[in-house]
Amino acid sequence: MTTPDVQRAIDAVWRIESAKVVAGVARLVRDVGLAEELAHDALVSALEHWPADGVPDNPGAWLMTAAKRRALDWLRQAALHARKQQELGADADARGDHLVPDIADAVADAQGDVIGDDLLRLIFTACHPVLSAEARIALTLKLLGGLSTEEIARAFLVPEPTLAQRIVRAKRTLGEARVPFEVPAADALPERLASVLEVVYAIFNEGYTATRGDDWMRPALMQDALRLGRMLSELARDNSEVHGLLALMELHASRAAARTDAQGRPVLLTQQDRTRWDRLLIRRGLAALERAAALAAAARQPLGPYALQAAIAACHARAASAADTDWPGIVALYDALAQAMPSPVVQLNRAVAVGMAFGPEAALEIVDALQDVAALREYQWLPSVRADLLAKLGRHDEARAELMRAAELARNARERELLLERARGAAPGAMPPGGPAPGPPRAR
Repeated sequence: MTTPDVQRAIDAVWRIESAKVVAGVARLVRDVGLAEELAHDALVSALEHWPADGVPDNPGAWLMTAAKRRALDWLRQAALHARKQQELGADADARGDHLVPDIADAVADAQGDVIGDDLLRLIFTACHPVLSAEARIALTLKLLGGLSTEEIARAFLVPEPTLAQRIVRAKRTLGEARVPFEVPAADALPERLASVLEVVYAIFNEGYTATRGDDWMRPALMQDALRLGRMLSELARDNSEVHGLLALMELHASRAAARTDAQGRPVLLTQQDRTRWDRLLIRRGLAALERAAALAAAARQPLGPYALQAAIAACHARAASAADTDWPGIVALYDALAQAMPSPVVQLNRAVAVGMAFGPEAALEIVDALQDVAALREYQWLPSVRADLLAKLGRHDEARAELMRAAELARNARERELLLERARGAAPGAMPPGGPAPGPPRAR
């Protein structure tokens, strides 16, 4: 194997295994920032040894062993500086017997913590509410996605030094707040899990429809979010909303190949070639949705917001064409979503479905009622949806004005081009590609 081949192998192994290595080390040192440094030391060691010795049969285990050895070395030094060496004894120290589990470990062991996995602890730590939304996203991609600072900065169009400082501050905040490396207690779990799901969905949304820049989509971010969602579904198997989010992402991702033309220009949902939709992702999404529904039914609970959004996406996935879509059924699902997660964005999505099911006049009445909502004042899809409805009613001059306003609000170059092209034609079809995302607001 040539040196470039080894380098590619190391990159691939690190992307897959880094989260497990950081999580395993964090359980020993109880410091996420330090754990990442020690894991990177192991990566450097791999870069030094593997070109000469070859890639080991189990590269993930090699990295984990190397990182844990460095963690034990660090703990020995810490014990020495604390003048504990004599008390602990050289033999016990070498074995790591001086590492006393904290109360979280003791409680987890006593209760048989069913999701007390190192990776799950790392996810909850990286997505802790003490951090800002931007910091949670950056730290999650760094620690769990295996992305470099440069890759994350490029994905979010942020200067690399800015992104690096964001990550450094996030680690410092976790340390200063003494955030424990643990799965939250049962009473805090729903709120903390909601924070985790919000982060994963925000990453997916930025990949699915980029907020700014020259590209309509950022597929790598979608893939990172899908990988995190699949990881969560394995670690929290009995949570309906975890599977609901995974279903939502799988179903939306299935349309990726059809969402742009050969020149990278956006293609709206109603105009997409559905033969290009990924049937494997659709099957995965429908299976995850079925699992979410079964878990909700077993708990005698209604579907949560993510599962409801996945159910809406499933209606599109099952339809052979836009005309065959069960639009009245989608309206009913949006009614349920509006109760589970009241939001003006949900109401805007519902208006799109109402327009398809019952005509533009009924939908325009809903949209007009949203005109003065502060949360939608800078939201380009409000005038875009309104323009589509006006055009269908033959009010083309008004539609053109709305599309120009939407283009002024758009920060993504491809999105702006689409809206301006619609303005020039002022024809029906200016609705959002698949509807604006009704999930949690984008983190910025």
